Amino acid sequence: MDTGVLYCNDNLERLVEFPSESVDLIYLDPPFFTNRHYEVIWGDEAEVRSFEDRWEGGVQHYIGWMKPRVAEMRRVLKPTGTLYLHCDPHANHHLRVMLDDIFGPKRFLNEIVWHYQTSGGAPKKTLIRNHDTIFRYAKGKARDVTWTAPREPWPEKTLKKWQRDEEGRIYHIHNDTGKRYYINPDGKLMDDVWDITLAARSKERLGWPTQKPEALLQRIIEASSNEGDIVLDPFCGCGTTVAVAERMKRRWIGIDISPTAITVMGRRLWNQSRCVPTVVDVPDSESALRRLKPFEFQNYIINALNGTHSPKKSGDMGIDGFWFFTKDPIQVKQSEHPVGRNVVDNFETAMRRGKYDTGYIVAFSFTKDAVEEVARAKGDGFHIKLIRVKEVMLQTKRPGNPLAKFGPQPEGEVVPLPPMRKTTEMPSAMELIESDRGETA
Repeated sequence: MDTGVLYCNDNLERLVEFPSESVDLIYLDPPFFTNRHYEVIWGDEAEVRSFEDRWEGGVQHYIGWMKPRVAEMRRVLKPTGTLYLHCDPHANHHLRVMLDDIFGPKRFLNEIVWHYQTSGGAPKKTLIRNHDTIFRYAKGKARDVTWTAPREPWPEKTLKKWQRDEEGRIYHIHNDTGKRYYINPDGKLMDDVWDITLAARSKERLGWPTQKPEALLQRIIEASSNEGDIVLDPFCGCGTTVAVAERMKRRWIGIDISPTAITVMGRRLWNQSRCVPTVVDVPDSESALRRLKPFEFQNYIINALNGTHSPKKSGDMGIDGFWFFTKDPIQVKQSEHPVGRNVVDNFETAMRRGKYDTGYIVAFSFTKDAVEEVARAKGDGFHIKLIRVKEVMLQTKRPGNPLAKFGPQPEGEVVPLPPMRKTTEMPSAMELIESDRGETA
């Protein structure tokens, strides 16, 4: 079974192709049954096509969408394997019933409470919500499951009270019996409430709304797998699971339907470990990119250039994003025909209004008139660079710094991850659906 692979697919389509009993550990953090802002994380229309049906069907429709996927996950787990399903209070009781139905009630192992700290205000009618639930289920009998019980270090004050024997082992004497009790030097066994917080200014943060801390995944991977085991995350998101698995010398497989997510994960793995994953089914040709819907194509190009998206969803004066390092404007055109003089002229007007002197236009091809208009604009003090989609694809396939050709870069070869848009800056669900149907330009 191939590992070190990122699949850009609906996970159900990919899971059915995996051999039975081939995976040691599965962690899944599916889109929560909350609201549309969290379901469309990246703003890709691929996500809309996958999740649109859940918006109208209610929680039972959501469970119906999840059930065949979890059933396939159980099939691909080894008899010694474990599944961790991460959920929030909106649907966790429904998901627990579904897991009992698929795995059997006797295969339930733990309900882990992940307790974290939030910076939100105090609600008026409810308690502050500071936890998620993670259900842990076994494929086979509990005694056969791969398991290394997680421990936490003994408090320093406690260690000072205890004694050491002639071999250096730590012990304490029971007050009533006077017997000597030896202490595990690795720490005390943990319970099912885990206090782990991802700080607001942590270097880990990518701006992804539901990003999970690496410490959480490290604890899960340490407890339920060994070096060389296969770890699967069928809802990869920003890639925390695969990044931690790579660092901990596990083999791994990631699946996500969003091309943008795959791009972010690829860069995260390169930045962390100089790991170049095998990527399957992400658009890798001009013809594939031409078939993308408008928002999805724009998302792909802006992220491929490490750009930031324009906060304006409409009325952006032809500016779709900004160069990450210099904040110069970017315009993306998916036109089947070569981009001509009028596009360059209009972009120059947008640059003039925004007081920019450098900008980029990305398209499949350009006319001779467009090139001549760029030369004329340069005489007026506007430096417009025409970038062909083919060049973007060739550069982004190279490890190291794939963007150096297009503009000024920081020192070193590490390409920063593209910053995430705020939820309010993303296209609305209806805008994405209309674009997917070809109802908008």
